[in-house]
Amino acid sequence: MLKVDHDGEAFDVVSGASFAEEQLTAENVSLRLLLTQARLSAETLLEQAGIDAKAREAADRLQKLILEELHHRIKNTLATVGAIASQSLRNASSLPLAQEAIEGRLLALGRAHDLLLQARWTSADMRKIVQGAIEPFDNPDLAKFSIEGPTVQIASGAVIAIAMTLNELCTNTTKFGALSIPGGRVAISWVVDEARRVKFTWQEHGGPTVHAPTRQSFGTRLIETLGKQLRGNVKLVYEPSGFVYALDVPLAALEFSTVG
Repeated sequence: MLKVDHDGEAFDVVSGASFAEEQLTAENVSLRLLLTQARLSAETLLEQAGIDAKAREAADRLQKLILEELHHRIKNTLATVGAIASQSLRNASSLPLAQEAIEGRLLALGRAHDLLLQARWTSADMRKIVQGAIEPFDNPDLAKFSIEGPTVQIASGAVIAIAMTLNELCTNTTKFGALSIPGGRVAISWVVDEARRVKFTWQEHGGPTVHAPTRQSFGTRLIETLGKQLRGNVKLVYEPSGFVYALDVPLAALEFSTVG
């Protein structure tokens, strides 16, 4: 039951509460709810801002790492190209031969980078590296190469070294070795022994009689240098029945190589 007091303000006879008090109470409740909601919203926004800041920081670090890695690889690639050009020119008997040598080596370098791109610059399987290197020199109708070996994942740095080595071997055998005649063949194989060392062998047969070179060419020096960069031992054997290249290298040097 409502009555009006002497001041003209309505109040409830039963509860004794005025409308003003009830409105004030209701407004206080609403205000507390709004403040609680505002506090929760503020906490959510701050949390999201913190996540965004961390994400941006992580993205910045990743971008910096990628740029540093790209810079490192570009410098190494340019150094490799420079060495290929200068040494090929220095050792070639004519400019056309120098041009041919440079083009072949740069194409091999490009194929190695293509392989790494497909593998996202992490690693590549030994068989794919071998197949990619020999493809320009093989005959799809009558295979000139045989390949045999277990799965071995090769780190990005080692891929370049192995691909360049195989290109040199392919170029030499096509010009002077087994593949310089129709009946010549090349057997490529590798094994991993109990000491976790990779024994990689390139064996030519069916070609012309082999004679040891009278001087060391740039290609030979390149093959030996690349093997040493992988912490491996390189052996070149000029058997009359066919040239043999053997690489004995720790598996860890191939899996975690920083060459390239």
